[in-house]
Amino acid sequence: MLQGLVEGPPRDEAPRGSGETSGYNVGFGILRIRVSKALSITKRITVDPKQMNGVPCIRGLRIPVATVVGMVAEGLTNNEILRSFPDLEAADIRASLLYAAEDA
Repeated sequence: MLQGLVEGPPRDEAPRGSGETSGYNVGFGILRIRVSKALSITKRITVDPKQMNGVPCIRGLRIPVATVVGMVAEGLTNNEILRSFPDLEAADIRASLLYAAEDA
């Protein structure tokens, strides 16, 4: 079905359990989404044992991912969260949700 849209090894030949999809170049679809999500998360979510006891935080700030995810779960809008934490960006909220989804 994706014949001609995916360059690289066929999906069945990808290394299993590696979590890497960067070997694929996709015109559209789920593989590009996975690669962009991974890049978004790694640029925005930091885990430093010397900061907040290694709790995942946003961009080295002392704002835990769990705090942002909890605010979303409580029904706060992105604008309300951004007003509460002026150092955050909308992409930080998305990265927090992606991180939580990957960690679940």
